[in-house]
Amino acid sequence: MAKLIEINEETFQTEVIQVDIPVLVDFGAVWCGPCKMLDPVIEDLADDWAGKFKFTHIDVDHNPNITMQFNIMGVPTLILFKGGEPIARM
Repeated sequence: MAKLIEINEETFQTEVIQVDIPVLVDFGAVWCGPCKMLDPVIEDLADDWAGKFKFTHIDVDHNPNITMQFNIMGVPTLILFKGGEPIARM
């Protein structure tokens, strides 16, 4: 299984916004049970879609500015970015 790329506020621009392929950002936290259950599913998707999509994870507790910028009210939250813009959210 592919590991999700860990990103933070410093790497968000280069790892998500400036990327040519679509990027799925998994907003989660280490204490979040549903996040832990979702991780293997996203890792499987990362294997299946390698090279076509980029799969990342950001810890909301350690990155409050990005969390507030995208109005993350609960975890897990998934946002799909394309061309640097959020196009879908779940």
